[in-house]
Amino acid sequence: MFKKELQKQLKLETGEESELAIPSDPKMGDFAFACFFLAKKTQKKPTDIAQELAKKFKKPAFISKIEVKGPYLNFFLDKEKFADKAVKKILSEEEFGCNFSGKGKNALIEHTSINPNASPHVGRARNAIIGDVLTRLIRFEKYNTEVHYFVNDIGKQIALLVLACKHKGKIPKFDELLKTYIDINEEVKVDPSIEEEALMLLNLLEKGNEEVRKLFNDVVKVCVDGQRKILSDLGIEYDFFDYESEYLFNKKTEKILEELQKTGKLVQDEDKCNVLNLEGFDLPLKNPVLLLTRKDGTSLYPLRDLAYTKDKCLKGKDKNILVLGEDQKVYFQQVAAGMELLGLDAPQAIHYSFVLIKDVGKMSTRKGDVVLLDKFMEEAKKKAKREIESRRTDLTSTEIDKLAKSVGYGAVKFSFLKVSNDKNITFDWESALSFEGDTGPYCQYTHARICSILNKEPSNEGDYTVLISDQEFSLLKMMVTFPEIVKNALDTLQPHLITNYLLDLCRSFNEFYHKCPVLQANEDVKKARLVLIDCVKRILATGLYLIGVDAPEKM
Repeated sequence: MFKKELQKQLKLETGEESELAIPSDPKMGDFAFACFFLAKKTQKKPTDIAQELAKKFKKPAFISKIEVKGPYLNFFLDKEKFADKAVKKILSEEEFGCNFSGKGKNALIEHTSINPNASPHVGRARNAIIGDVLTRLIRFEKYNTEVHYFVNDIGKQIALLVLACKHKGKIPKFDELLKTYIDINEEVKVDPSIEEEALMLLNLLEKGNEEVRKLFNDVVKVCVDGQRKILSDLGIEYDFFDYESEYLFNKKTEKILEELQKTGKLVQDEDKCNVLNLEGFDLPLKNPVLLLTRKDGTSLYPLRDLAYTKDKCLKGKDKNILVLGEDQKVYFQQVAAGMELLGLDAPQAIHYSFVLIKDVGKMSTRKGDVVLLDKFMEEAKKKAKREIESRRTDLTSTEIDKLAKSVGYGAVKFSFLKVSNDKNITFDWESALSFEGDTGPYCQYTHARICSILNKEPSNEGDYTVLISDQEFSLLKMMVTFPEIVKNALDTLQPHLITNYLLDLCRSFNEFYHKCPVLQANEDVKKARLVLIDCVKRILATGLYLIGVDAPEKM
């Protein structure tokens, strides 16, 4: 808010887009403007430019003074005017933090896309949790948003599961499918002909065999319904489930092959497989080709994915996001190259690293080395319940159960989201569920603490110019940066910027609360401070919502 106004004024004076820094030492001002980049244009020393700017700069009302320190112009906020304007700004906006960058625009995001062969494990949840935060950010910014889930219902691994069900003569229940999947993968190691039988099923499917198609559909439905229920329990929802098989049956894979043929890059190898020659693209591959069909002519995942990605590119022209694991970086570069050949912009991809749990390590569904997500979240609720029961004896069992889910689920999500996408997560229960430190429960507890104060005495209008102590000033400065944090998190697709901001906001509030009495202050100061903490509560609740974490009123 104030930063933007200053930048606007600086642009009028310099004719250039200006970036302001926030000095680490408050004695150096609240904003600093470096004049180095103007030296080449003006043929003057940066120190001289700073002196000239200080003399002619029209000081906004919320700036108390401007100081020159070498090549820097340092701006000091007028604490009283700043406090008054900041509080009124936060109160006046129903959705403070929204920049309305998506108004009138369309966005599409695809995330999760777990193979429909078993219950999801914890490692897969990172995709869904990141995708859900980005969805919330996009919608908060007022984009018309579609959330898609690509169901891989036609690959070799799914065919193996379908074959296993066929051999059993029935489709097991959802929570029994993982064992069925693991068992047949073990059988393939002993008898490779089982894999050939699965590929024959795929061949029949692609040729339109109705009996085989129904069997695939029935197995996949059990999987997708089970996965969807687990993710929905986490508050993660989807608008569309898109099925790979549809791209065969609607002939879009054939159309993509025809379009790629026209580029001159589609060739057949010695086995008569269709491959896309991607020489000339900057790919980290010795042999930069993308295999699209098997030698029997049946399609492979990349061909179906190319057809699907083309559809998404046409729908999500304003913003098109795809969440993928870091192990798919090179593959995505190949898909992006394919889109470029077709004259389309590829989705904006975000890649995330692995989730590691003490004594478990990297998870693999095929080997059965997994921690199932539903069991993991149930454990989160149990541990949170024990912690809450040790702290509160005044809550009913219904209240405790509800709070345990909010705290347990929030702890897991927050632990996943506070780590930047490019780093592995090493999860441990003790640190995740702590009510102190860099955790979700700490942020939730801060929100509940503010609610408790406001329940004793609700906020009302006051004279906000009295909010000038160091702690109040620091807290206000942090609050007004919230819209910028939201913008940066969406622009860079980095949810951890939100979680880190919430931790900083909670620390700033708790320092304020420790040093600045609220209910015990004199009447004028009390009124202003009650409004101040109400502003903190609003921003904290919005931030927690954006990361898919509940903001409880009791803890």
